[in-house]
Amino acid sequence: GSEMCIRDSSCSSLTIMDLATKYFNQINWRYVDHSSGLEPMQSFAFDDTFSESVGKDLSCNVVRTWIHQHTVILGIHDSRLPFLSDGIRFLTDEQGYNAIVRNSGGLGVVLDQGILNISLIFKGQTETTIDEAFTVMYLLISKMFEDEDVSIDTKEIEQSYCPGKFDLSINDKKFAGISQRRVRGGIAVQIYLCIEGSGSERALMMQQFYQRALKGQTTKFHYPDIDPSCMASLETLLNREIKVQDVMFLLLYALKDLGANLNMDPITEDEWTRYEGYYDKMLERNAKMNEKLDF
Repeated sequence: GSEMCIRDSSCSSLTIMDLATKYFNQINWRYVDHSSGLEPMQSFAFDDTFSESVGKDLSCNVVRTWIHQHTVILGIHDSRLPFLSDGIRFLTDEQGYNAIVRNSGGLGVVLDQGILNISLIFKGQTETTIDEAFTVMYLLISKMFEDEDVSIDTKEIEQSYCPGKFDLSINDKKFAGISQRRVRGGIAVQIYLCIEGSGSERALMMQQFYQRALKGQTTKFHYPDIDPSCMASLETLLNREIKVQDVMFLLLYALKDLGANLNMDPITEDEWTRYEGYYDKMLERNAKMNEKLDF
C-alpha cells in the first residue's frame, strides 16, 4: 500500500508516492535491452559503466534488462568457501552451469533463460539510504504486478539462496532477490526475477553446491541453509503461464504508468572505453578465483 514509509537516519520519511515522484514522474530513463547475446561478466561491467555515466551526469537514469544462459553468479563470500572447487565442479560437470564471481554484494544466485534481471541505475551517494534505493526497485516491481491478485512481501526468506532483507516473496515463497552496488556517484540496484521453470529446482542445485563446497565445515561466515521449498517461480506462484518476454513488457508499461520519459540512447564512445576497463576488472577478479581452484 502507498502508506508504506521508508525511514532514514534523520527520521524523515518518504512514502511510496513521494518515491514514485522523485524517481519516475517526468524523469528521463534510458532503456538498454541486453536480453540476449551478452556474457554475465559483460553485464556487471556495463552496470558499472552506466553507474559512472549517471554519477558524472553523462547520462540520465538507466534501466537495463539482461538475461543469461546457465550461470551461477557467486558473491565475494562464496569465493572463500573451503571446498569451492568441489562445488564448482558439481555445477559445471553435473549441472552444466558456468560459475563466475560478481562485484556486488550478496551470495550465489542462479541465472538461466527463465530468469529476468533488471538493473535500475540512478545518481546518489550517501544521502540515498540503502533502504531507499531498494524501495525504488520494490515500487517498480509492485507496479508491474499490480493487476495480479497477490501481495508481494519484502522480508528475508532465510532458507533461500542469497537471502536478504529485501527478498520479494508471495505466500512466503521467494521469487526475486535484490542487490545493489555503488560506483562513482551512481547506484545500481539489480534484481533477478524467477519467472519461468521451477524455483525450487534451482534452489535444490544451490543447496547441493553449498553441501559440496562446505562439507559440513564450520566457517566464520554463515552460508545459507537452503530449503528448496521456500523458493518458487512467478509461473508457479501466479498459477498461469508467464514468459520472460511478458514481464519485459510489464516493465515498460509500469515505467510509462509511473510517468517516466523513456529513450533508447545508444552507448557512447566514452562509455565503450570505460566499459573495456570495467570488463578487464571482472576478468581479473575471476582469474584470481580460478587460480585458487585445483582443477
